Amino acid sequence: MKKQCYLCGGTEFKKRPGSVRDNPELEVFECVHCGLVFLSSFDHIREGFYEGSEMHGEDTPDIQAWLSETAWDDERRFQYLKPILPNRSLLDFGCGAGGFILKARELAATAHGVEPEARLKRHYEDHGLTVFPKLSHIPPDIQKAGYDVITMFHVLEHIPDPRSLLRELSAMLTSGGQIIVEVPNADDALLALYHCAPFSHFTYWSCHLFLYTAQTLKMLFSQVNLKINYIRHIQRYPLSNHLYWLANGKPGGHEKWHFLDSPELRAAYEKQLAAIGKCDTIMASVSRK
Repeated sequence: MKKQCYLCGGTEFKKRPGSVRDNPELEVFECVHCGLVFLSSFDHIREGFYEGSEMHGEDTPDIQAWLSETAWDDERRFQYLKPILPNRSLLDFGCGAGGFILKARELAATAHGVEPEARLKRHYEDHGLTVFPKLSHIPPDIQKAGYDVITMFHVLEHIPDPRSLLRELSAMLTSGGQIIVEVPNADDALLALYHCAPFSHFTYWSCHLFLYTAQTLKMLFSQVNLKINYIRHIQRYPLSNHLYWLANGKPGGHEKWHFLDSPELRAAYEKQLAAIGKCDTIMASVSRK
């Protein structure tokens, strides 16, 4: 187990209820001083882990299935960022199958990605996408010009040293540019409000090394001298999903009980959960000071 909290250096931790769904040897801890949630060990994320598609646990990723699965998130993120994309330079760090940049390039002046997954290279070439395997592979002239918008959608929680990554990315921002970070919320209502035991054995994953709250994100950004433009709570899954979890202890309620949902109810539920910091997702924008 880690002896010091990454954020505050604290040495007192409490074990969170639940388990890591794909690795029962790991435990989930929460710092009693700052609230950072983290796995008991990062040793399983070996060199080449993401390059070799170990995150997906399959020999050959089904790219069309991958794009279909992420389509609703890609569209949600595109609509959210649409006002700031026209004629801007964009870098999507951890772009996966590239569903977001396929949409964003219709508005942005340039839309690049960074993704270590080696078996996606042919897919990128077939779709005319510029995706680098590492930040260090971005040509010096592009690095020097910088990016107006750098996005990280559900990526920061995978990074064992997020301070180093944020410093590296912020150095690539243009004047007035911003980094958009989206992460799962460690205080998700199913965990911190409803205390849904089946969900606590489902949601923790060996690839999510850290889980953040708005407060721990603020601490992290402060430690790398980034200016916070905003931190917002976003609810990806509707009330039907939560009711299904509480009734049946299983995911998929937003599909099986979709008849319970409406745009008005979704908006109202998100607003109420956001007011108490219990949405499932946090979106933040930061810039260089």
